[in-house]
Amino acid sequence: MPPAGPRHARGPDAARCSSHGPRSTSDAEPPPTADHPLPAPRIGQRHRRSELLDTLRLVAPGTPLREGLDSILRGHTGALIVVSDRPEVQELLDGGFRLDSRFTPAALYELAKMDGGIVLSVDASRIVYANVQLTPEPGIPSQETGIRHRTAERVARQTGELVIAVSSRRSVITVYRADLKYVLRDIGLILEKANEAVEVLERYRTGLHEAMTSLTALEFEDLVTVSDFAKVLQRSELVLNVAEEIDAYATELGAEGRLISIQMSEVVPEVHEGALLVIRDYWNGPRDCDPMDVQERLRSWSTSGLLDLEDIARLMGYPGGEAGLSQTVSPRGHRILRGIPRLPRAVVEKVTARFGNLQRIMGATMEELDEVQGVGEARAKALKDNLRRLKEQALLSQQK
Repeated sequence: MPPAGPRHARGPDAARCSSHGPRSTSDAEPPPTADHPLPAPRIGQRHRRSELLDTLRLVAPGTPLREGLDSILRGHTGALIVVSDRPEVQELLDGGFRLDSRFTPAALYELAKMDGGIVLSVDASRIVYANVQLTPEPGIPSQETGIRHRTAERVARQTGELVIAVSSRRSVITVYRADLKYVLRDIGLILEKANEAVEVLERYRTGLHEAMTSLTALEFEDLVTVSDFAKVLQRSELVLNVAEEIDAYATELGAEGRLISIQMSEVVPEVHEGALLVIRDYWNGPRDCDPMDVQERLRSWSTSGLLDLEDIARLMGYPGGEAGLSQTVSPRGHRILRGIPRLPRAVVEKVTARFGNLQRIMGATMEELDEVQGVGEARAKALKDNLRRLKEQALLSQQK
């Protein structure tokens, strides 16, 4: 991306990134300052969340496995189930018998009446072994007290595979995967939490809409400061963080969370794309930087890490402090031009590359626009008319 303009003094902590393939972990870290380091990325936390979602999809309501688990609960029968028949799991098996039959909820329920454990295929489509004894390393640490749950935790830690323990006494289903432990919750409670999160999301979306509307008006008047676009990025990421939480609820709800999933599928791409365009408009770091790398760095910050606009400004390549946030900047025009109907992305790229910023694009004559490859006389006129219309709408919305 070319620099946004001569008024952009570059800060020392711009995210270092490259458009040439994925970055190493060391490349993802901008050089810190002793008095104000940037927030640390949540790399491990996001990886654990991904593992949890994969697990919840297998045991979500509406899946055959969950149907079988619920039958075991209703029958007040405990169970120990390993969802993997890989070699590292088979090394821990003792006794029992091999079935290798198609999985059905009814079969799982009947086999759980035996004392031993049950081994399913990795995709839970087949029942491989039943009534087996699982013999993990006894030295593996476990916080569980019951034999079934302690065995489940140790097998999960030793193999990294999904292990499920069903408690007949407490009527609780606990899933383990590597170091992860998660107790499946009542659907009613999850729905309540999901609805609360949706309300928070709507408040954040309102705040984002207000910040984006204000930014648009300021861009047309050439009055944008670093604080203005940093606020849009901050609110975009807050919306995406809540959407991520709601996605986890929807995953755990399974079939019951389908409507929530549909709603999130509409919200997330729009907010994600808007933030990406803001990054492209105001990035002040290395020219070869992929804006998606910058956004990924923002996505790796916790919610508390997003609260300081100065951190966002420094990540974007601007000086910190009050002076840095009040610095005036000019957008390249990607976001505004992408809002013009029937204007191809390729043309947007050529126009922004040719003129450098939005004010120069708006001030360009019909002849100058016509000279850009792919524009032409008709498109140049439409571009000028649409920019005029968008400016009028933006200024009117600010007056309301």
